[in-house]
Amino acid sequence: MFRLIRLVIFTMLAFVAGVFYERSNTSQACDALGGDMAGGLCITQGGS
Repeated sequence: MFRLIRLVIFTMLAFVAGVFYERSNTSQACDALGGDMAGGLCITQGGS
């Protein structure tokens, strides 16, 4: 039973770590484009 609980806990931790990793990558890509992150979205001053 302990193995099952440990598996669930490690799976949840890996998922949370993956979410933070992707948010960091998205934030860096947004900065490279000259945008600002707001509510998980990249806001740029578009227009042409």
